[in-house]
Amino acid sequence: MYKIFFKLVFSRLDPERAHHLAFRWIRLAARVPVLRTFVAAALAPRYAELRTEALGLRMHGPFGLAAGFDKNAVGIDGMAMLGFDHVEIGTVTGEPQPGNPRKRLFRLVADRALINRMGFNNDGSLTVAARLASRRPVFRTVVGVNIGKTKAVPEAEAVADYVKSAERLAPYADYLVVNVSSPNTPGLRDLQATEALRPLLTAVREAADRVAAARRVPLLVKIAPDLADEDVDAVADLAVELGLDGIIATNTTIAREGLGLESGPSLVQEAGGLSGAPLKARSLEVLRRLYARVGDRITLIGVGGVETAEDAWQRILAGATLVQGYSAFVYEGPFWCRTVHKGLAARLRQSPYATLADAVGADVRNPA
Repeated sequence: MYKIFFKLVFSRLDPERAHHLAFRWIRLAARVPVLRTFVAAALAPRYAELRTEALGLRMHGPFGLAAGFDKNAVGIDGMAMLGFDHVEIGTVTGEPQPGNPRKRLFRLVADRALINRMGFNNDGSLTVAARLASRRPVFRTVVGVNIGKTKAVPEAEAVADYVKSAERLAPYADYLVVNVSSPNTPGLRDLQATEALRPLLTAVREAADRVAAARRVPLLVKIAPDLADEDVDAVADLAVELGLDGIIATNTTIAREGLGLESGPSLVQEAGGLSGAPLKARSLEVLRRLYARVGDRITLIGVGGVETAEDAWQRILAGATLVQGYSAFVYEGPFWCRTVHKGLAARLRQSPYATLADAVGADVRNPA
């Protein structure tokens, strides 16, 4: 039914307008007690065997919503109602910004992909922090906060900009993510170089510790799939050296390999980050490389091209303790989480592993 609705309605709307419309419906449903209870019962059944501990946090399962969908922390309960085990909000910048000019989001339906050049459009860290502070959760879900650089801030002042966001948002974050991998903010990806990344992560860690003295907020970094293998290794080594809690692999790509002609050359040539099915192979490759490098010393989150329970299972076997998705939600609709959870539970029962934790990295530890 959703796919018919998508074809007849959503596919005719501008993608960004369709996103806001669907998100508004989700938020409205979450505000009606009887409706949200019914929706959660239908779409978010819990499987005891999928319970997951990661980053010192307990979750109903390993499958979460990647950053980019709920940029401003306005729909956390709505996404939990649909079954996401954790919700990563953002990217949030130090100052509010409108993002890049529209049109800035494109569907490549034939490739089950998206191209976006949103440009970190968000309300800014002060407003989002106030929203999180006043939030009264309806559903128990883990909330990650993804922070990035304000576009107008010079690269030389980037650390201070990230620190500002960390100081404001860390008290309300179950975990904090430093995003240095979006292709849509000029110069941002330069911060992935270890000589720039080390002082940035150190400063954000210190800032989070200052404002959340009663607890240690887990800190992660999100990297691009376009890094060379040796740079992936360098980031992995730095993360271990600094005592980082995790790495998210991966963000969107500026590459266009794997796209079919059906999407049309004009769409394929649009600037921005590509997400969805074409990213699957490289994202999995980066994840495997990271796990081979860091093992169980830090938590890895696999994201990029995750569409099915099998995709999520492959990420776990490759080393991911947690898995995230976003683009496939556009194409699969509200039953997506339910389908992924059911399939993951089935795969675990059919596997030789007693728990999901036992399966993490199994393919890398024991290659065929």
